[in-house]
Amino acid sequence: MRIGAIWTIMILGMAALLADVSSADADVRILASPGGQVGPFIDLFDKVRESGERVVIDGPCLSACTLVLSMVPGDRICVTRRAVLGFHAARSIDQRGRTYAEPEASVAVLQAYPAPVRNWIVRRGGLTSHLLLLRGRELAAIYPRCR
Repeated sequence: MRIGAIWTIMILGMAALLADVSSADADVRILASPGGQVGPFIDLFDKVRESGERVVIDGPCLSACTLVLSMVPGDRICVTRRAVLGFHAARSIDQRGRTYAEPEASVAVLQAYPAPVRNWIVRRGGLTSHLLLLRGRELAAIYPRCR
């Protein structure tokens, strides 16, 4: 990543589309991410954290995308009215394509989220196979609106 550029992230499956747009402000903008494999998200958000860039969540950030909350300081994350965060239990796929639960990974991910997010998830029953959506006023109570 080049510091000083705005990076637009649209995650489609496991591929990330990054578009360089010039601006005086440095932002990483998440427009739409259904999630995917955890590894590429960890690599991406590690680079974002190191860059010092702000993250603008401007659409759905689901599943593995929500790792941004654990990896980038909260004071560098803001949300728009279109932002939606989606959480569920960790799961893997075996060699035959069957999905199975990863309870230890779910506990680790839950503990890594910032306390307000973790508490919100716990109040709704914790991480399960059901997708929990955090948006609107509840999300804005945790993360500031982007300016």
